Amino acid sequence: MKRTKHSKFLGPALAVAALVAVTALLWLAIGLLRPFPPRRVVMATGLPGSDYPEVAAHYRAILARSDIDLVLVPTKGAIDNLGRLRDPKSGIDVAFLQGGTTSAEDSPDLVSLGTVFYEPLWLFVPDAFRGTSVQDLRGKRVSIGPEGSGAHALALKLLAKIGVTPEFAHLIGYPTEEAAAKLLAGEIDGAAMMESYDSPVVKRLLGSPKVRVASFPRADAYVEVFPYLSKLLLPAGSGDIEANRPSQDAVLLAPKASLVVRRDLHPAVQYLLLQAATEVHSGPGIFRKPGQFPAPEAIDVPLSDEAVLYYKRGRPFLQRYLPFWLAVLVERLLVVLIPIAGILYPFATLVPPVRAWRVRRRIVKLYGELRLLEDQLEGGLAPADAEDLAAQIATLEAETRRLKIPISFADQLFTLKQHIALVKDKVSGTGQAGTPPDKA
Repeated sequence: MKRTKHSKFLGPALAVAALVAVTALLWLAIGLLRPFPPRRVVMATGLPGSDYPEVAAHYRAILARSDIDLVLVPTKGAIDNLGRLRDPKSGIDVAFLQGGTTSAEDSPDLVSLGTVFYEPLWLFVPDAFRGTSVQDLRGKRVSIGPEGSGAHALALKLLAKIGVTPEFAHLIGYPTEEAAAKLLAGEIDGAAMMESYDSPVVKRLLGSPKVRVASFPRADAYVEVFPYLSKLLLPAGSGDIEANRPSQDAVLLAPKASLVVRRDLHPAVQYLLLQAATEVHSGPGIFRKPGQFPAPEAIDVPLSDEAVLYYKRGRPFLQRYLPFWLAVLVERLLVVLIPIAGILYPFATLVPPVRAWRVRRRIVKLYGELRLLEDQLEGGLAPADAEDLAAQIATLEAETRRLKIPISFADQLFTLKQHIALVKDKVSGTGQAGTPPDKA
């Protein structure tokens, strides 16, 4: 009497198949979710000496604490930054962008981490300039920053609204430092630049008796026409209180700078950049209140999913208590394991019933074999047949002893052994008498 070995190996085979499937799924999911962020991130900055490189240097120091190398690439300014950021072959991952330079339709691969600071447009003129507004610069020599810079693009837009165009003025593209030097030397009649209030060149010009800052008339109208602009008030005396420079309040116009990344930048790096932005920009300033920046404002492109979560919940929970790389690994693994667990749980609930069914099936099969032997016994046997039947029962006993089952089925196994013993006794009696048990 031969028994199939398929059932013997079915359980281990299924377990191995399940393990291989889960491992493959886990490996695929980890590969797709990129658990490890890049060690090197590239940031487009701006012209040397401008605000962008200075602020970016703070970001680099903060990311270095998490072993991320933030490489800073000098550019011509915000417009140049945009072009490089939109080009996937440029290698640029992140940059500061001036509000009003693009749109979600024009830059579908870019997302914002929020606004981080104001970029006031300063227009300095000689103190002897007799005009009362920027409109009086028609026909004058005015530097508006190099082409590719945010100052150049914005100044062209704003000056064109009041008729100060290349046809009616000599617009020059000097860098900030050079424009300031030429203005102080009397070589040009005006210098437009986009720098922070704390910029050394702005401080120098605000405190100089040779120049003054021009005020933008009808600033509210500009804000209405260009919604990405904000109206800022520079108080009198903010450059030099003792000398009262400027001598009266000046109205400035300013877009907001956004921290923009490529959509495929690793989420963990986006969180690090947001934490750096909070550390660098959350303090007070002459044009901002404490905690005003970074802000969840999507001016040109939408906020990234990570930015939305950051502004709602703050720093990721695990990153508050674990080293950065370990926290990132655990977070990404949880993203993978939780769905897998959800998929496997229904199958796991089937394991006990299937296992019980398999054990009962093995016991029932042995009972079936025992029943066949008993039927032969009850039909009457010759002594020679009794010997063959005894050998079959001995084989059945050996198989029963080798049977490994859970303790919860021990009673059924014990009962089976008792029944085998009863049949064995009947066979022994039959072999001695040479007649069926009921005729002995």
